[in-house]
Amino acid sequence: MPRMIAALATIAAAGIGAPSLSASPDVGDVDLAAERAAIGQFQDLDQRLQDIGWKLVTGNAAFCPESLPAIGLQLQDMASYGRPDIARAALGLERDFAVQTAAEGSPAGAIGTVARNVEIVRLERFDPNAWEAGDRLYWQRLTRAHDHIDAMLAEHGGIEIGLANGDSVRLIPVEACATRFELAGDGGRAVADGNRVVIGAAFPGFALDEELFAAAVAHELAHNFLKHSEWLDRNGRSRKNIRATEREADRLMPWLLANAGYDPAAAARFFAEYRPSSGSVLFIPGSHPKWQDRMEAVEAEIPVIRRLMAADGEADWSAHFRREIDPQERR
Repeated sequence: MPRMIAALATIAAAGIGAPSLSASPDVGDVDLAAERAAIGQFQDLDQRLQDIGWKLVTGNAAFCPESLPAIGLQLQDMASYGRPDIARAALGLERDFAVQTAAEGSPAGAIGTVARNVEIVRLERFDPNAWEAGDRLYWQRLTRAHDHIDAMLAEHGGIEIGLANGDSVRLIPVEACATRFELAGDGGRAVADGNRVVIGAAFPGFALDEELFAAAVAHELAHNFLKHSEWLDRNGRSRKNIRATEREADRLMPWLLANAGYDPAAAARFFAEYRPSSGSVLFIPGSHPKWQDRMEAVEAEIPVIRRLMAADGEADWSAHFRREIDPQERR
């Protein structure tokens, strides 16, 4: 049997190459049901990530350094697969663009017609299928489509999306923190680059319950909100500097969880139950303190958060979170 393509559209947007077929079988020789199931498994993971990510970026939109209008829609482009023809056949598509995920609770998620694998033929005035693309593993067009959506939301306060069945829907955005969540096709790491949170499909956190997985995502998101990547670029990625940024990201986790509707204590529970070591697949060896120390640092934040939530209904970390590093520092 030919090797699974399961080369996933969203990883392309992260700039991560999708696996290609070891041979070049005809579409008729491929087990399309198996391919469809493999893609579906990836989409299930991606949906879980997008649902949690949406809660975090909208719940904290009032406090993050940069926000933008968002609709919670993520597309897929068959051109980013190793075998676009097989991907189209497996998903029953005539064109290249379709819905990948619509985050629960988002404007896109509230529209039942904007569902997984529904074909997209228009983004406002443009048909993204008509944009030029490479023959395979071409992720740039998908990035262009998402950038176009962001521009339309910012400039026009909404976007009309045309579906292949002739229907169209107009989506009105809500404010969200400016970070994208992307699922990579392989690997078990979770990373943040300042603009994105990228989670590998083999990330162990997917086996955790929702609150604990949300805590892991919140940790990476905290790096973006606190501008750690920029600070490390200026001051060097020494072990000491990385540890300083990790301590801050740990301590911000419960604040982000509380504003997203989760129990802030889930951040401490994450360390107690997962017990990540400094040499685990989740972290760079030696770059993170021991899990017990990290848990205690998180627990110290929770009384402050609970007082703020009780008094104001929100935990304004932009005003009340104590920074350990100067974000403008240049050593």
